[in-house]
Amino acid sequence: MSDQSSGESRQQTRYKQADSLVAATVRRAWAPLAVAAMSSLVASAAALALPAVLAAAVDGVLAGRGAQAAWQLGLVLAAMVCADLMGALAGAASTASATSALRLRFTIHVLALGATGARTHPVGELVNRLVNNTATVASVPLTLLSMATGFIASAGGVVALLMTDWRAGAVFLVVVPVASIIMRLFVNRLSGLYGAYQEAQGRLADRLTDALAGIRTVRASGTVDREITRVLVPLADLSSAGHGLWRAQARGVWQLTLLLPLVEVLVLAVAGLGLVDGRLQPGQLLSVAGYTALGLGFVGQFDGLMGLANSRAAAQRVAEVLALPSPAPGTRPLPAGPGALAFRGVTVTHEGTPLLDSIDLDIPAGALTALVGRSGAGKTTLALLAGRLMDPDRGTVLLDGQDIAVVHPGGLRGAVAYAFERPMLLGGDLASAITYGNPELNGDAVRRAAHAVHVDEVIRRLPHGYRTPADTAPLSGGELQRLGLARALVRHARLTILDDATSSLDTVTEAKVIRTLVEGMRGLTRLVVAHRATTAARADLVVWLDNGQIRAQGSHQALWRDPAYRALFASDTEPISGDSSGEDSSCPARL
Repeated sequence: MSDQSSGESRQQTRYKQADSLVAATVRRAWAPLAVAAMSSLVASAAALALPAVLAAAVDGVLAGRGAQAAWQLGLVLAAMVCADLMGALAGAASTASATSALRLRFTIHVLALGATGARTHPVGELVNRLVNNTATVASVPLTLLSMATGFIASAGGVVALLMTDWRAGAVFLVVVPVASIIMRLFVNRLSGLYGAYQEAQGRLADRLTDALAGIRTVRASGTVDREITRVLVPLADLSSAGHGLWRAQARGVWQLTLLLPLVEVLVLAVAGLGLVDGRLQPGQLLSVAGYTALGLGFVGQFDGLMGLANSRAAAQRVAEVLALPSPAPGTRPLPAGPGALAFRGVTVTHEGTPLLDSIDLDIPAGALTALVGRSGAGKTTLALLAGRLMDPDRGTVLLDGQDIAVVHPGGLRGAVAYAFERPMLLGGDLASAITYGNPELNGDAVRRAAHAVHVDEVIRRLPHGYRTPADTAPLSGGELQRLGLARALVRHARLTILDDATSSLDTVTEAKVIRTLVEGMRGLTRLVVAHRATTAARADLVVWLDNGQIRAQGSHQALWRDPAYRALFASDTEPISGDSSGEDSSCPARL
């Protein structure tokens, strides 16, 4: 019972978050929405006037005054057409404005979540919510406006019906509560079904994104058919949710479809008796028919209700991401310093499993420090913490004595540079990709950085050189990594972090790059996630991580005496003479 209550409470929370997001979307689109609202009100007023004008035209024709009635009827129709046209243009502008604002907010928040926060949802899911769900939510302001003006027109039609013939109006009002109950139950039922449908769409998009990202592996493994089957697994849930939607719509539609003609027949029967009794004129009977149709307009908001249910489900999915807590940006400047890095009691957990456990570590200023350990030891997590690409659950990370959590992001980004295993080339052409985030850097600085990591010749061989579009540049994995390294080096930051950024380089090229790190960046602090003994051998300090804890630290030569340490580099077969220490202490060559 408690689990059921907890589930209902979570669902109510999601509904509140979704409704809050919808309200915020309406507020952001207020300007074009106001124009659309005015146009809708004019159109509604004209629609309310039309039955009376039409009745007057009929009575005028019967009385021989047709010209004046025709002029009034033409004026009302012209007002309706102009208002509808203006409303359509303003409505399109409102939806576009709301979509743009919501997508911008979503993108900013996802980027602010950092490396760990963004991983709470698969990439395909985030893309689906950004592209599809935000557009659905952005249509809410116009849908609500359309429904509101529809209800206003319906209310006006009911009032006019009562004023024309109160008996016919009373019959109409008896049936209205029944239709309202049916519509409310219908919306509540559809909201959950639309949510299930959109979740299945998101899973399908995520699986397809994964398959496209690994298309070479799929083709090389000959598993295309199996991968197609895996991608299409969510189709069963998609089909189930879709059929559920159709069944819900069918139940709601037949109930309302049966109700509407019954109301019209009863109202017109009462009005017809009034005409027979002489209580109503022929034109008034026509007015009763027109106002009955207007009064039933609120039931005609069926499509709007389905759209609203769909939008509410989409809003839950968008609000779920926006509700994820993002790290609060710091406000203090980073004091000048040589780049000393320190970790104090740092702990990071993921789903209850510690990735780092109570880490206390000092990285000397100006030193080259290598992080080593088996896969999953916590090397990348520690590297991400160093530049605040993620925050620890407990503990503090200090750069030159200042807690980086309170440092202004601009100051921190200027002091810390990163190079990653799979760098993304952003910014346009290759020159812009190297200066990404630092557009003020000139061409000479770009070329020096590229030359330092031995990628300058590669770029110059391309037909357009440094102006080659980054997304079409024919570069190998190792060449891409060198461009990522150039992007880090060009900044000349006090702390440079290389997260497995040389893994795709051949041994000779890596040796040249490591020489640059050792000699060309002397005096700057460098933190390198290392998988090769040759890299660790050139480091001033090696930190050995094991299961989220520091197992040992010291020089590579000192750690090499431990067989477990040597086992980390079992695939590294470049022997050299090491120091004498009794047992097998031969150490891979120092470059």
